[in-house]
Amino acid sequence: MAVSGAPAGTRPQAGAAAGPVELAQGAGGRATPPGEPDRPVLGARWLGRAAVVVLAAVVLFVCYWRQSLTQPISSDGAANALQAWDMLHGNLLLHGWLLSDVSFYTTELPQYMLIEAVRGLGPEVVNLAAAMTYTLLVLLAGLLAKGNAGGREGLARFLLAAGIVLAPQLSATSTLLQAPDHTGTAVALLVVWLVIDRARPHWLVPVAVCVMLAWIMAADSIVLLTGIVPIAIAAGARAVRARAKRAEPSWPELSLAAAAILAAVLGAILPAIIRAAGGYTVAPVPRQIVGIDRLAGAARVAVHATLNIFGANVVAAHSALEVAFAVLHLAGAALAAWAVCLAALRFFRARDLLVPALAVAIVVNLAAFVLTAQTLAATREIAAVLPLGAVLAGRLLAGRLLGPQPLTPRLPAARPAPGKAFRVPLRPVLAVVAAGYLAALGYGAAQPAVPAMNEPLAAWLAGHGYTHGLAGYWQAGSTTLDAGARVSLSSVGHGRGGRVIPGHWETSTRLYDPSRQYADFVVVKDSGTYSTRWLRAAAERTFGPPQQTYVVGPYTIMTWHANLLAQLGKPRT
Repeated sequence: MAVSGAPAGTRPQAGAAAGPVELAQGAGGRATPPGEPDRPVLGARWLGRAAVVVLAAVVLFVCYWRQSLTQPISSDGAANALQAWDMLHGNLLLHGWLLSDVSFYTTELPQYMLIEAVRGLGPEVVNLAAAMTYTLLVLLAGLLAKGNAGGREGLARFLLAAGIVLAPQLSATSTLLQAPDHTGTAVALLVVWLVIDRARPHWLVPVAVCVMLAWIMAADSIVLLTGIVPIAIAAGARAVRARAKRAEPSWPELSLAAAAILAAVLGAILPAIIRAAGGYTVAPVPRQIVGIDRLAGAARVAVHATLNIFGANVVAAHSALEVAFAVLHLAGAALAAWAVCLAALRFFRARDLLVPALAVAIVVNLAAFVLTAQTLAATREIAAVLPLGAVLAGRLLAGRLLGPQPLTPRLPAARPAPGKAFRVPLRPVLAVVAAGYLAALGYGAAQPAVPAMNEPLAAWLAGHGYTHGLAGYWQAGSTTLDAGARVSLSSVGHGRGGRVIPGHWETSTRLYDPSRQYADFVVVKDSGTYSTRWLRAAAERTFGPPQQTYVVGPYTIMTWHANLLAQLGKPRT
């Protein structure tokens, strides 16, 4: 009997004709011998994708940098730039610095150091860092939303998440594209979530997560709300439910919960160690809780703040075009809210920890904001809600909105019943919304740049030979940065008896040491934003009548022929 095929486990003899199953189809339909990878085509494909990502990142960076220039750098961002400059010149522990309640010591300050090492000191450092941070935020949000999904689904997830965070509203520029306001913390946190999501189960994963969370918390304790507590709650709740169903809890999840709790302890200890070693001092975090009678007002503030970071705050728009952009951005806020609700419903049914933990992070962050927020100035406290909501939307909704549409047979005589709702074609609607987001991105980048906040003052002082003086907080740091530290102003405040006292917020005690510095003038801002008219009388009460007085625009410069620091007293530490 003739044998039509070779026995299993045998190879055809040399010279025998190969059957159709013995040749693999390469990319583009090219037949490739078995075992020979299609490397040139795959390599070209990956290079093409990498080029697209790099080009997109460059375009986004330029757009965000341009939008950042539409608002002047305040003394908050200036203080961070000056701290990084001090670290770059050897003061790595920031000896003598009195910081705010958030140090950014292990997040933004190293970033500022790198930029200053290349660019030097100036207000543009803050703009460049903000653009870099937000570009990373967009790309990381898309990457985390993609997860392990490939093909069209992975692309849909990436585009939906990245699209939601793509175009910040102009009113949110000071929160998302200026000085560090927890946005950089959100970037670092997304990296932690990527490790949790992508790494295979291994004992090194909780170790790495613990180290990274502790590192972030040393810079910004907001990670307690957006990372540490959500991981502990989500993993713990899922473990308890598994035990109630007499199932074995997920040990990788339990180890992550333990890692998060340990990170909270280590992150709280690290700043104390730095201070004990002679480093910086951090101001205590305000802990004022909103009373029940003010809870409704705080909730309204939270709603406006959330809409603001999603670019959907219609009230904050200043033109008809900005109103249109804000209305379009309502889609992103609605999708994020929808995704949070879905994540809550699937809290125990989710296949991985990421979805329930992100939902907990958003709810906890917003709840804390409602209980502590006073005004929209605190919007920065919920900066992480934007990327986390976008990631959830990409994960849970991209398949519904952008995935392949199911094929349904059409009946020739079938007609919709009167009054029956018809299905909205989602893809064209989403295409219109995406075009609006891109237009909003270009609109924000096209706005004119504004000069540095106190650049005329800095130029006048440097031109007239004044190098060190005193001013209110909002003039001190920004003027020093605008002058590239050629002129240095130390911040001062009110004291008992209406006298001038050293500042104690985002400043260095070394600036008030009369053996190190010689301060012989005081800057008073007579009008406009951040006016310090009170400083004129306080300075005369503390230092006596000035020898000379100059008026430069809205500023009055009072000068003495003595070192004012000798009469100022020591700063409060």
